[in-house]
Amino acid sequence: MLSKQIPLGIYEKALPAGECWLERLQLAKTLGFDFVEMSVDETDERLSRLDWSREQRLALVNAIVETGVRVPSMCLSAHRRFPLGSEDDAVRAQGLEIMRKAIQFAQDVGIRGIQLAGYDVYYQEANNETRRRFRDGLKESVEMASRAQVTLAMEIMDYPLMNSISKALGYAHYLNNP
Repeated sequence: MLSKQIPLGIYEKALPAGECWLERLQLAKTLGFDFVEMSVDETDERLSRLDWSREQRLALVNAIVETGVRVPSMCLSAHRRFPLGSEDDAVRAQGLEIMRKAIQFAQDVGIRGIQLAGYDVYYQEANNETRRRFRDGLKESVEMASRAQVTLAMEIMDYPLMNSISKALGYAHYLNNP
């Protein structure tokens, strides 16, 4: 739908629940939207998307082609449950594995950008160690995403770690990556 001057999109969670992406994209098109942002949150249902088979991924790509409604971005909020800043090595490793899978998924289906939440930990108490682990995990994530030609974007949150543009820019400068 490139006829509009400014494309208009909708977040997946604003549409009725269900796993049929063809129906979801058809509805978005009927409502006048040009794109849908996919959600991969901390629920097992949405996390399982990262383990979709080749056929399931192709079904999404085919739905995009059939409807003309793009899925250019993913909101990856699964790190709320599996934070990159976790002091528990197993939880942090799972967070990094989720990141790896999300980047691969994005590359496979044509998602160009993955939005991350700007917090080191969510359900635990933050400290200098959680911030260091988050920063290191973010650095590793940016390297993975760069190799896959996928952009990572940081959402500024109502959370001390990343609650301003200047703090987000601080991470961009640290990572030497805009």
